[in-house]
Amino acid sequence: MNCIKLLGQSLMSRDFDRQVAEIQVRVAALNRFTALGIPVTAPVG
Repeated sequence: MNCIKLLGQSLMSRDFDRQVAEIQVRVAALNRFTALGIPVTAPVG
């Protein structure tokens, strides 16, 4: 939850459906940043 709050403290949208979409965009961006930070490992040998 802390990472989501780093992307913005409050929601900009007033309509509930748009708030849901806004959160989905934030989570997608957060997942993308997390995926970029995970190292790719391969077995040796």
